[in-house]
Amino acid sequence: MEKKKILFISQEIFPFLPKSEISGSARRITQAVQDAGKEIRVFTPRFGAINERRHQLHEVIRLSGLNISIDDHDHPLIIKVASVSAARMQVYFIDNDDYFKRKTCLQEEDGKFHPDNDERAMFFSRGVLETVKKLGWQPDVIHCHGWLTGIMALYIKHIFNKDPHFKETKVVYSLYNDSFNEPWDPRFAEKLAFDGFPKDIADALQDSSFENITKVILSHCDGVNVAVEALDAPLQKLYDECNILKMPYVSEEHQGKELSAFFDKVIESNVLA
Repeated sequence: MEKKKILFISQEIFPFLPKSEISGSARRITQAVQDAGKEIRVFTPRFGAINERRHQLHEVIRLSGLNISIDDHDHPLIIKVASVSAARMQVYFIDNDDYFKRKTCLQEEDGKFHPDNDERAMFFSRGVLETVKKLGWQPDVIHCHGWLTGIMALYIKHIFNKDPHFKETKVVYSLYNDSFNEPWDPRFAEKLAFDGFPKDIADALQDSSFENITKVILSHCDGVNVAVEALDAPLQKLYDECNILKMPYVSEEHQGKELSAFFDKVIESNVLA
């Protein structure tokens, strides 16, 4: 029987960035799901804070070179890869000098969020999907970790929905107590429209606050899981109200097995729960 294919995308992953709820979880879960019998691929942004020499990143020339247009500007896509030898796992990095060269990840040193995080999210999602196509690898499920990755669900449901490579792909989103406190660029909806999104989706995202973006993301996912033991109240409310397959928090030692089974359930589901 062919192994199910799970594509993990995370805004950070240990050991390439310091351990946090997201980076630690993304590292642990990917290996656990692989050990549970799934075939996996892992993608993350190549933030400037990642030490390429220490972690032995190298460019994959055959996957690089594509230009991705965001807001009518072309940005070269560079793909790098490194190994996590302890997990028998490769990690692919989405890179671009305009978006990821700076030495801070999502926030400036003073705590202010980067004003182009919306475009970075768009570039990352598009870059992942274009690279997966080049690899000739068709994911059954895309599992998203961190708010920078969430709009992947919108791309799968509205931009790549007619692409045979992704016609059966489902999206699962993990909820963490991680958010941004400043709305994305007021032109975010306009940029989405330029990228080909239908008017109703662009209109729904005129409010680019964290809570509204998360609400719209969840309405386009096929499944959601709670990744932390105590979810913040606003996120818990969004989780409770969304009409998709749900997986509540489970302890770390059981997450791999439980998530693997949850992915099977999502794959087998052809209608919203």
